Amino acid sequence: MTGRELRLSRVFPEGGSAVVVAMDHGQTFGPMEGLIDFTKAAEQLKEADAVLMTAQMIRFSGSLYQNRNSPAVIVRTNWNTIHCEPWEYQESNIVQSLSVESAVAMGADIVLASLVLQTGSEAHDAENVSVFAKCVEETYRLGIPMIGEVFPVGGLRAHPDEFHDYIKKMCRIVCELGADAIKTFYTGERFAEVTDGVPIPVFALGAEKFENEVDALQLAQKAVAGGARGVVFGRNVVQAKNPAQFLRGLKDVVQGREDPAGAAAKYGLK
Repeated sequence: MTGRELRLSRVFPEGGSAVVVAMDHGQTFGPMEGLIDFTKAAEQLKEADAVLMTAQMIRFSGSLYQNRNSPAVIVRTNWNTIHCEPWEYQESNIVQSLSVESAVAMGADIVLASLVLQTGSEAHDAENVSVFAKCVEETYRLGIPMIGEVFPVGGLRAHPDEFHDYIKKMCRIVCELGADAIKTFYTGERFAEVTDGVPIPVFALGAEKFENEVDALQLAQKAVAGGARGVVFGRNVVQAKNPAQFLRGLKDVVQGREDPAGAAAKYGLK
């Protein structure tokens, strides 16, 4: 195994599917519900297989990473205007916010960078690829795995067929640019076309907060059935009534020990 493969393999419990929790929203949302007390939020996530955050917030993660069986540390290395949902940015201008070397020095086991294309400008798309490719090149030099985050341009999610086609093509593009794994949206019944199109693990993200926790568990189950090697859930975990209990239920569903209804009953989820 290469160093990249070895480090990425540690995310997957005994070769099974992984549950990653994202708590990097503050860099584009500000002090969001569930993450206002960052240390308290982090310390409820010790049973996650990995946790995604910005490198600068590792210092506020309390005891999250302070034992042998702690989650893997995933660090975001670029900043994307499309994530600034409160300000309704649409252009997806991407900059590298942190070198991979600095991320590793600050504790990263794995890094993540996003890529958005079809921005309406070929020059803009090419610049976004350049930023992503530069990050990937740094990871190869350091032996650190790269998760490529495939994100759509504004408004595309309102058109299911076009959205699915975009995600399917983009996942292959990100793979061919050197990503070791992918974080992206679940696209529905045809999601297996996405996962079949790449020879690397795909993680389905949870996106918006579901009103009912069992609905979030159902999305996770469908994604894994469609070939996802796990999920990356943020708001649905950190904004849950009891994040630690929801995380346990999510792990049971993703790792095949319970169906959504059974997990909800077992952990008192709504």
